[in-house]
Amino acid sequence: MAGSNASDRSASTGGEHGGPLIITEDERLLDDLLRLCAAAGALPEVAHGLPARDGGWEAAPLVIVGDDRAARLAGVERRDGVVLVGSDAQDPGLWRRAVAIGAERVLTLPGDERWLVDRIADAVEGVGPPALTVGVIGGRGGAGTSTLACALALTAARTGRPTMLVDGDPLGGGLDVLLGGEKEKGLRWPAFCASRGRVACGALEESLPRLHSLRLLSWDRGAEVAIAPSAVRAVMAAARRRGGVVVVDLPRRVDAAVAEALAQVDVGLLLVPLEVRAVAAAHRVAAGVRTALRDLRAVARGVPGAGTGLDPDEIARLLELPLAGELPWEHGLLAQPSRDVPPGANARGPLARFCAGFWALMPECGGAAAGAPGGGRS
Repeated sequence: MAGSNASDRSASTGGEHGGPLIITEDERLLDDLLRLCAAAGALPEVAHGLPARDGGWEAAPLVIVGDDRAARLAGVERRDGVVLVGSDAQDPGLWRRAVAIGAERVLTLPGDERWLVDRIADAVEGVGPPALTVGVIGGRGGAGTSTLACALALTAARTGRPTMLVDGDPLGGGLDVLLGGEKEKGLRWPAFCASRGRVACGALEESLPRLHSLRLLSWDRGAEVAIAPSAVRAVMAAARRRGGVVVVDLPRRVDAAVAEALAQVDVGLLLVPLEVRAVAAAHRVAAGVRTALRDLRAVARGVPGAGTGLDPDEIARLLELPLAGELPWEHGLLAQPSRDVPPGANARGPLARFCAGFWALMPECGGAAAGAPGGGRS
């Protein structure tokens, strides 16, 4: 970096600190790269040559070098996070120049545009362990899925982990209502119905209502809005990149949008009341969920009144699923709580004890650490 002259110094685009550094004099390539940075929610710095040490080479989270400037950078001090963009992937000289500047990857546009957008966004947002993502599905209608999902999320949030609760059931009435926050400001699912590509995890977090120390993505009270599978994929991927914990309340029927949500889930909990009819219904639900989620576990939920002759281990055996635990019947469990008494608020109650025990057995981070189940793609 010593020896750079004034003509080589970087010209800032006015971007915030932390954006990628682009080095090129090719105007067409620069236009393409600026467009991709905008798609990733990043404001880059642009240089026509090798910047000084304090000009961004070391500080930038990612350096994108156009092949037109690669020869000028040969022998530059090595660093991680350098990519070279050329016009002909078959040109052996392109690969030699990539080695000379220590590039981690050689790209050509437009073929590698999606990869580069993701790489830019990862660099700006920071890459850490993905959120441990848990999906809750009812074995039959009225099983208490939303109540369990809320309690799991609130229990995780109380431990200090970043937590997001996602309402995946448009016909469920809205989890914001269950948590007493239907009047809280923030975006709901309809605002994301046209989302495609990549959603910035920081922007997603800041746009959502904050209730009981967690972020909530719920439905509004308007007419039903169909959310495209691509939008579900983009939003769920952003939620996972945020890290911490994501809990998803899912419907029993698996359509294309629900399948996209399941593809981002690490562990699925199938809530099954201790009833013969509930087990029969849960068989059908499990068959659909298993097409998109490998790690599905049964939660046996107690019912009021006389015993049914079924026990949790038998439920799991009949469904051919591992048993995640038993949730004993709790009086008033399914009653709508007030804002001040959300599900699982009673730390001594069966629901809160189940949730605390479940998280105690889970790893601190998701994805591969959790057994990498259903995909977690972004």
